Amino acid sequence: MAKNKSAFVCQSCGAKRAKWEGRCSECGEWNTIVEEKAQPEPRKGWVSKASESGGPSKAGSMDVYNLIDTPSLDAGQRISTGMSEVDRVLGGGLVRGSYILLGGDPGIGKSTIVMQIAGALTRQSAQVLYISAEESVQQTALRARRLGLTNERVDLAAESSLDAIFDTALARKPDVLIIDSIQTVYTGDIESAPGSVSQVRECAGRLLSLAKTQAMTVILIGHVTKDGSLAGPRVLEHMVDTVLAFEGDGHQQFRLLRALKNRFGATNELGVFQMTSDGLNQVPNPSELFLEERRENRYGSAVFAAMEGSRPVLCEIQALCTSTQLPNPRRNAIGLDVNRVHMLAAVLEKHTSLSFLNRDIYANVVGGLRLTEPAVDLALVAALMSSEKQIPLPASSCFFGEVGLTGEVRGANLALERVKEAVKLGFKNIYLPASNQKYLQVQELGGSPTLHWIQELSQLQAKLGANVERKRQAPVESESGLEL
Repeated sequence: MAKNKSAFVCQSCGAKRAKWEGRCSECGEWNTIVEEKAQPEPRKGWVSKASESGGPSKAGSMDVYNLIDTPSLDAGQRISTGMSEVDRVLGGGLVRGSYILLGGDPGIGKSTIVMQIAGALTRQSAQVLYISAEESVQQTALRARRLGLTNERVDLAAESSLDAIFDTALARKPDVLIIDSIQTVYTGDIESAPGSVSQVRECAGRLLSLAKTQAMTVILIGHVTKDGSLAGPRVLEHMVDTVLAFEGDGHQQFRLLRALKNRFGATNELGVFQMTSDGLNQVPNPSELFLEERRENRYGSAVFAAMEGSRPVLCEIQALCTSTQLPNPRRNAIGLDVNRVHMLAAVLEKHTSLSFLNRDIYANVVGGLRLTEPAVDLALVAALMSSEKQIPLPASSCFFGEVGLTGEVRGANLALERVKEAVKLGFKNIYLPASNQKYLQVQELGGSPTLHWIQELSQLQAKLGANVERKRQAPVESESGLEL
């Protein structure tokens, strides 16, 4: 009798080993290698696999087009989800035949937002098939009723067998197929347990063929690991057209939808939602939401005009400087790169009169935002100045600009959009790089804001000090300004 061969496969990266190892030499993860029965390599492609279940082409054949005659995707082949925040992140809506993976922490609201998308799609006359491999039909229907979704265009099913899902989808041919979740779907062709690398890879590959051959949009919900990355093999992210990340803190009401990968749109757009008892509500103006609890005359608080894709978003940057007896002062940051905090502290010590030699520094972006653009430097510097010298920044001030190692303030992109958003929300004093002056015309702005052109950090220090002096000793004005 032939002996069953087995292989040791890493559940994190999919690497195969001849024997068990405690630590994967490919990805470095511990205790992720599991023994699985070796499966023969398929001789046919995924499309040929689909053809056996009703696909249009025969095994070994394929359609070849000339570049001029190749079918193209136009705007009419997109399906609007009916939710403007989701459409923004997707680049205008769902592309027919696209393959989408949505990941997020447990309890963050993945099933809720997908159910709301299903309800919104029915208002666009789209047929939706929602298959839950984790809950019964009654449990899924209970969530739908709680969200106010009652529509005959949404079909529900509870099934974890891939073959049954495949046959049902081919028979009903919905416009959108939703599977919750890919880690609980299995196929009988693979003997390993559901959620293993082999199962996820095989199931995802066959669903890919379903999406492409039947022009059916497939949305998968995926689990994440403890470090926040998507569970399963890395090839899963390569297969799909779009990878969406649903982020947020369970202790806050904000939920952020980002595109980590998008073949049909930009990856820097942001969708903002607010979790309520009735589900997720869209936030069309996130700036007001992030600033609604900001108070005046607080030390270490500055408003930053950020750009999330094509949308300007105003958020609050907080900094706290405290004395310490430790030989190595702490530098902690939430929502910012801590290395950037180190760098800006060193630049301030070199080019201003501030010293952080025996000071702990804590920086935070209020609301759970994560900022990576260098234009946040000027707002963070202003917050550090305010916290260190106990001088509150004017409540109507907004900052943006990149700070260089030599103390200069460099220009930021899309300055006009940032300033317009700040003016719309009532900010009168805008501190921005002097190099943006040649690209920004004051006539284009409403509300008559005061633009403070900053070329060096010493100018920012003087201007903030002058504002404080005028506030304390009005109407006396100082040309040199109060030194922080």
